[in-house]
Amino acid sequence: MEKALRVYGGVLRLVRRLPKETRSYYAKYARENFVNYREAEVGDSKALDELFHRAYNHSIWVLNKYSVDQSAANKLKNVCYN
Repeated sequence: MEKALRVYGGVLRLVRRLPKETRSYYAKYARENFVNYREAEVGDSKALDELFHRAYNHSIWVLNKYSVDQSAANKLKNVCYN
């Protein structure tokens, strides 16, 4: 659970780097996705790791879409892949 909260916080920090007019959409999108997967099996580390990797990859995609430097996501990558 702690890792999921760190990933969620990391995603929200990246949302703040997006253009102002898009922030509310992506913040809401991130929240909905984390809420949808809150029932994921805590004991299934493979499934959770896959969800965290997907969160990171999607974050990179959005950063690229708005030409935000990917290095901003390095901290999120460390959380998702460790």
